[in-house]
Amino acid sequence: MGISICNTPLSERQHKEYLRLLEACGLRDEGDADIIALMTEDDILTACGALAGHTVKQLAVAPDAEGQGAMAAVLSALITEAYARGIHRLFLCTKPENLRMFGSMGFYTVIETKDAVLLENRKDGLSSFLGSIPKYDGTCGAVVCNCDPFTLGHRHLIEYAAAHCDDLYVFAVSEKGSMFSPGERLEMIRKGTADIKNCHVFKSDLYLISRATFPAYFIRDESRADLVKSDLDIELFCKRIAPALNISRRFAGEEPFSPVTRAYNERMKELLPANGISFEEIPRLAEISAGRVRRLLETGEPEKIREMVPESTYEIIQRRS
Repeated sequence: MGISICNTPLSERQHKEYLRLLEACGLRDEGDADIIALMTEDDILTACGALAGHTVKQLAVAPDAEGQGAMAAVLSALITEAYARGIHRLFLCTKPENLRMFGSMGFYTVIETKDAVLLENRKDGLSSFLGSIPKYDGTCGAVVCNCDPFTLGHRHLIEYAAAHCDDLYVFAVSEKGSMFSPGERLEMIRKGTADIKNCHVFKSDLYLISRATFPAYFIRDESRADLVKSDLDIELFCKRIAPALNISRRFAGEEPFSPVTRAYNERMKELLPANGISFEEIPRLAEISAGRVRRLLETGEPEKIREMVPESTYEIIQRRS
């Protein structure tokens, strides 16, 4: 048996064989892999796995190759390649029944629901992240935002939230945005809220609303995938993050455009109060959205966005020109 590490996209033949093996194992290709490991024997694909950013996913072994160490070999090859590329923090999301297997391969549980378990290759990864964040007394709230880019609508949400708690944590989603880098978005939020004294901005470090960290390739019913991801993300917030930081309130902007985000907000309305955390959805400012700003930038009309973003955001946008 040999293992090949392939950059995506795969060749047409490789891709067909890869999809066929995933399908046979009840898995789906989420289409975001950076590299794919293919184990073959006599030119027949017997096992595979993928790496998407920091996440190992889509590990599959043909039935006639089970029990021969193929899964461990593919996972080891992916880890070795990730390290060679400077990626040392790795996540893996799978069904709860696979917990013991991946635990024996050096992954530790971060959070578990009835449908999924999130693991990391560091035992104290989340604890170290939470330990690096200051703790505040009184009523603490939280906003988690992508801000691609940071607009006056985001500013409106954060102002409102900060006015309704003693201290407000604002977590900037750390995964790659569609237009602006995590660093640029974090800078926009910090500069755009610098005058709000009880507002404290931190990066999410892949633990909050991360498409990369919470894949659902193992959910055969694709219509349930977003629900499984939402529940895992909310469970992590409720059981690990909120208690560690004394967070009792969460705020989010209403979402009239994105069905996925709207469904996520609806799920928070159900699950957060059940865990002792209040949730409030704030009406968005009319005619202002990050998506509209991105479209104007893509069409070469940056002057039209000045009334939709703080001056500090506009300066960062101009810096990219």
